Amino acid sequence: MSEHLFHDRRDAGRALAGLLGAYRGRHDVVVLAMPLGGALVAAEIAEALHAPLDVLVVRGLGVPGQEDLLMGAVAAHGVIALNEDVVRGLAIDPEVVEHVAAWEGREVQRWERHYREDRPARRVEGAVAILADDGLAAGARLRAAVRALRLMRPARLVVALPAACEPTVRELAEEADEVVCATAPAAFLSPARCYRRTAETTAGEARELLRRRADGRGVGRVPAVAAGVVEPREGAARTEALLGMVGDAGLVLIGAASNGTREFHAARVELTRALIEEKGFGAVAILADWPDAHRVDGYTRGAGTDTTGEQALRGFRRFPAWAWRNTVVLDFVEWLRRHNLRLPAGAPAVGFYGLDLYCMHRAVAEVVTRLDAVDPSAAARARAALAHGHLGREDLGAGVHRGGGGFSAFPGGEPVLPGEGGEPLFAAACGAGERREREIVARLAQVRRAALRRARERGMPAEDELFYGERVRLAMDTAEEHDRALFRGRICSWNLRDRHMADTLGALLDHLGGHRDDPARIVVWGTIPHLGDARATEAACRGELSVGGLVRERYPGDCRLLGLTGYTGTVTAAPRWGAPPASVPSGPAVPGSVEALFHEVGAKDFLVTFPGGGAFDSARPEHVLADVIPSTGDGEYVRARVGDQFDAVVHIDETHAVDPLDAAPAFPPGG
Repeated sequence: MSEHLFHDRRDAGRALAGLLGAYRGRHDVVVLAMPLGGALVAAEIAEALHAPLDVLVVRGLGVPGQEDLLMGAVAAHGVIALNEDVVRGLAIDPEVVEHVAAWEGREVQRWERHYREDRPARRVEGAVAILADDGLAAGARLRAAVRALRLMRPARLVVALPAACEPTVRELAEEADEVVCATAPAAFLSPARCYRRTAETTAGEARELLRRRADGRGVGRVPAVAAGVVEPREGAARTEALLGMVGDAGLVLIGAASNGTREFHAARVELTRALIEEKGFGAVAILADWPDAHRVDGYTRGAGTDTTGEQALRGFRRFPAWAWRNTVVLDFVEWLRRHNLRLPAGAPAVGFYGLDLYCMHRAVAEVVTRLDAVDPSAAARARAALAHGHLGREDLGAGVHRGGGGFSAFPGGEPVLPGEGGEPLFAAACGAGERREREIVARLAQVRRAALRRARERGMPAEDELFYGERVRLAMDTAEEHDRALFRGRICSWNLRDRHMADTLGALLDHLGGHRDDPARIVVWGTIPHLGDARATEAACRGELSVGGLVRERYPGDCRLLGLTGYTGTVTAAPRWGAPPASVPSGPAVPGSVEALFHEVGAKDFLVTFPGGGAFDSARPEHVLADVIPSTGDGEYVRARVGDQFDAVVHIDETHAVDPLDAAPAFPPGG
């Protein structure tokens, strides 16, 4: 499967047009393309905003004899931007720079006439000028274009890029009034990675696009078509269709847009029961700490000391407890116990496993507790950092606005990049000192060993004992690396954890298969960022992995990825990390998003499968609701090609907050 966010430059232009929606329909907007790469991007923006289209030609200044090495760029009005490192490093004489710039400056004028075909340049003075490129140009070319455009005295100068690395955006933000970017690749990745197709645009194509806009015609965009097969089915009919989609696959991953939605939990339980009863699935694996899930596993097998499902779920006390300790999961746990106890003697019970042997939730709680004792201000900063994103991941949502799936940078403040501007999960703790960091990492090792030891002391099936011991040994070998990544690792901590959980899932599959006549089959519960295929989202541009993507790579054809989405309603979330949860509003989803497109179907509950092509084969904002939603927020939007991210999606148009077992006063009766 392609790991690129955008199909091509047209697709990228449509994504940017959504982020620039505030300028739609205004009479003072002009869009300027940087040909050749920016022509298709700008044309899509201009058409969506109902704005005129023009060009701003920039020519690179090649080093004589090494023309592929640029020492700078020149734009209209003779504006030059130099790459000072190259000029100084090669000791290039100023007269040489002047000579090359004069030559290329004449080429700028010639190409502008060529593209415009004798039409006059669009008036920029006093207008909102949106400069669009494909993000692949050298920084000097972009800086030269911005400086040349500034000389034309626009009222507002906006730079629009589908993809750009952080240093480029920071430089542009110093000179532009606004920088709008759909996604930010990691600094070590090229923006070209965000494109599936990067075939060169020809000069003839650029001229045709300008001609069409000048004549009031469309730019030749192919209209979006239906994404896939929409089946408005509920209950048993929907489950039957999903079972048909699963077929003989041995792994089914069900990723929900939130941990706090009643209907998502119910749909997941409904399908899981059917997979167990009709397809012979032998285990449920959740993205949670192994010891907490092990306690539930013992109860469902009729072992251990817990006498009720509620007691068995008491291991899930750490934030966000409601993810698993809620009324829907409780009903499933009781059902699973009844199912296992009814099995014939000798038949293998259905297991309930946690994939996280790093005990991440325990580790996070322990870090904050330790910081409270040694440095309360660092503890407060850590809680604030945790509020911004998913566990083990840097701030994903800080730069994402209601426009969905992008960010804007303004001069006078640092541009905020999803996944790149955020700090490591516990960077705030570094303020407590490196010695404190070492103490905390050592303490985490103690907490982890104690938790895993208690799990073993509760007892487990004999066939699981050896497997458990081996996985614990492997986890302990890498746990310190993971813990240090919490302080320093950015993407690293997320990738370590997801790779670890994918490894545990594979080992569990092998282990269970060794004790059955038939191959083992497992259903996995978690959230979209983990269980969707990250290669189909902007996360791939940051170098981020996911369990879903890793499983697809390792078990091609033997896995199915199912997403659960909603348009509007309520969700269980907390206003800050560690705070009691409440039922808070969610949505409606922003226009142009995956959920908004599903909403247009007009059905309240339906299944979508993706045969390929169509509207969902393009990147759209996708609503993901974190466990922390401030009073002024509504989750985050991440750009995704949902048709590649999942094999199917169950969309539930209106959803409700799940009921925690430890109900807070903020929950009305019945949710």
